[in-house]
Amino acid sequence: MNFQKTAGLEGGMFLGIEGSYYIEGGFDFVSLTKLSFPKDPISNKRVVGVAPSAGIRYLFLEESIRPYAGADLSYLFVFRPESTGQYVGIGPNVGLDLFVSDSVSIGVRGQYIFYIALNEKTQHSLAFSAGAAAYF
Repeated sequence: MNFQKTAGLEGGMFLGIEGSYYIEGGFDFVSLTKLSFPKDPISNKRVVGVAPSAGIRYLFLEESIRPYAGADLSYLFVFRPESTGQYVGIGPNVGLDLFVSDSVSIGVRGQYIFYIALNEKTQHSLAFSAGAAAYF
């Protein structure tokens, strides 16, 4: 995840878990929570960042290859020893899921999020991810 100096943080990797619910007509409701340990350049220490999000995506195809586009509403918590930062964000995303069996897929996703906080400049974050999914 590239925080682009969001809250004064350097970029870092994240780990996430995602769930989705197929609505109808190619639309999915998606919930994703990411956890990251970016470096704070001021204290030179790692901090904790948690970013839960919820959104909608549209599947252009619904077969073994599933390209999609969507938008998420995200909330970013940054836990530092001396303070806590909270940001609300909205961001478009695009991705591709490829089924490797009837119930398992692998995929990639790109997302650009704009974070807003009171009395601060609008921040932005660019994230790319890869993952695997099991369908029940």
